[in-house]
Amino acid sequence: MAPPNLVNVMSNDYVYDIETFPNVFTLAVEHTDAPLCWSFEISDQRNDSKEIIEFLQYLKNTNARMVGYNNLGFDYPVLHTLIRMGKSDARTLYDKAMAIINSQDDDEGGKWMHQVNPTDRFVDQLDLFKIHHFDNKARATSLKMLEFNMRSDTIEDLPFPVGTNLGADQIVILKKYNAKDVRETKAFYHKSLDMIRFREELTAKYNRDFMNHNDTKIGKDYFVMKLEEAGVACYDFSSKGRTPRQTPRPSIALKDAILPWIQFESPEFNRVLNWLKEQTITETKGVFNDLIARVHGFDFVFGLGGIHGSIESEVVESDADHVIVDLDVTSYYPNLAITNGFHPAHLGKEFVSIYKHLFEQRKTYPKKSAESAMLKLALNGVYGDSNSRFSVFYDPLFTMSITLNGQLLLCLLAEGLMHIEGLRLIQVNTDGLTVRVPRANKWLVDVARAAWQGRTGLNLEEAIYKTMMIRDVNNYIAQYEDGGVKRKGAYEWNALWHQNAGGLVIPKVAEKVLTEGAPIRETLHNWPDIMDFMLRTKVPRSSYLAIEHDGVPSQLQNITRYYIAQGGGRLFKWMPPTKTKPDVWRKIGVESGWGVQPCNDIRDAGKLPVDFDYYVREVEKLCLGLA
Repeated sequence: MAPPNLVNVMSNDYVYDIETFPNVFTLAVEHTDAPLCWSFEISDQRNDSKEIIEFLQYLKNTNARMVGYNNLGFDYPVLHTLIRMGKSDARTLYDKAMAIINSQDDDEGGKWMHQVNPTDRFVDQLDLFKIHHFDNKARATSLKMLEFNMRSDTIEDLPFPVGTNLGADQIVILKKYNAKDVRETKAFYHKSLDMIRFREELTAKYNRDFMNHNDTKIGKDYFVMKLEEAGVACYDFSSKGRTPRQTPRPSIALKDAILPWIQFESPEFNRVLNWLKEQTITETKGVFNDLIARVHGFDFVFGLGGIHGSIESEVVESDADHVIVDLDVTSYYPNLAITNGFHPAHLGKEFVSIYKHLFEQRKTYPKKSAESAMLKLALNGVYGDSNSRFSVFYDPLFTMSITLNGQLLLCLLAEGLMHIEGLRLIQVNTDGLTVRVPRANKWLVDVARAAWQGRTGLNLEEAIYKTMMIRDVNNYIAQYEDGGVKRKGAYEWNALWHQNAGGLVIPKVAEKVLTEGAPIRETLHNWPDIMDFMLRTKVPRSSYLAIEHDGVPSQLQNITRYYIAQGGGRLFKWMPPTKTKPDVWRKIGVESGWGVQPCNDIRDAGKLPVDFDYYVREVEKLCLGLA
């Protein structure tokens, strides 16, 4: 069962996936760069245990790498059980799989007991789920969701309920499904090659395994490595195992975090400053979320995530007499720490020296190099990690020093700019602000910018906008003078892999309406890509989706791609009963009032005509008050 000699094949990577049921185990494998596929089965009708072991032995002998999706958390631990036993039945592997699944919600660390240490793995593993940080609950993404975002021709859910004893015909279907999952994982592998090559370069250069690290972990580990090289102890080994050194604080007087020289002319800014200095907090989350300063009719809203404020539902333009100027602080949070000596107490002032060294070092590398990317991760990841109780950077005073001063210094910048005659503040958001100013007074913006830079030791980068179409601080389109476009929130259509890439025709058409004056309905009717009209919905395995035609329901798979269609059925989620009503399933409408056409198979696209009224309405929402 060993693969043929792959002399001319570019990589030595093999994508794989397993399926486990009480009476059948399947393993599908496909080479990443060649049309070579393998299928294995352990069931009552056959037992490929020996063949699987031989295949894995070949991969080991040839220094191959197995690539999967959540394979470190699920697939490989099950395979490892088979490897250790030498031979297994389907039930044993199914029980192992269920033990892994049932441990996922164990907050006491039970989910880690099934994972296999890198040194114990029979074959090297690469986990796309890990490197994309989908193991973070805020970014959790299933392979089915990726199939939607990758615009796969078909989206197929598990064909049988978990725990089913399958017949011979059902096993055939399962193996086809297993192979389909491998092909989809392979497609995602090729879309992840830049991330993979980046990790390979770092691993080779620093002789440290970065392969299954997410970006944040790469940055953190590199920073820690540099701290340790400088003699800074990051971990405590006095107790059993390795414990990160930290500075927990039962309470923080915010005055201890605020730079002592900060003072405002504005009574309103000083009111906020003095209020902050009077506060003592016992935890960093949720503090001063409703703190607002109104200065010159503009609301500055303070929060742990940064300051923000914006005009709303308005188009702002540069013209012959006025110009829109955007000012962003260069690497704001890292430079705040470097300039002011902010550091986690347990890491000492050497932390600042390392921080500065990494910042300067990054400038020496080309922007698209692996080194530049890694150093950027190292610089930016520290702030977020400083508020994590699991991190070596944990010191909430450091966190508050960054976030408080970051907001107050932007207020100083705004205050300096507001003196300029005819200037209007458009936005302030985390690390910068945007103004519209008479062209005759643009030089005064430059003066205020230089003064602030001299006072703070920080640098401001300038961009000129042609137009801004603003719904609110988190949702807007900005056109640069050179024609480039900046999109935020509802107007963004370059979705990240873990985000919902449904209904992209809506922001795309809205942008054309706002920037080119395109007619909405005509643009939609002529839109060339049917995939841009696709939406998706999902339910957990405890629930189900159904579509009704004339009141007659038909069950759909738990993740369903669809478009709004004339003559389509009504889509509903059926959710389990609650404790208060244990006998009543909850029926929740999806796209209430509109018909839908399921389209998990792209061949179903066009079965019913698109209901353009829906998409017109959604585009109009984004253009309301702006077009």
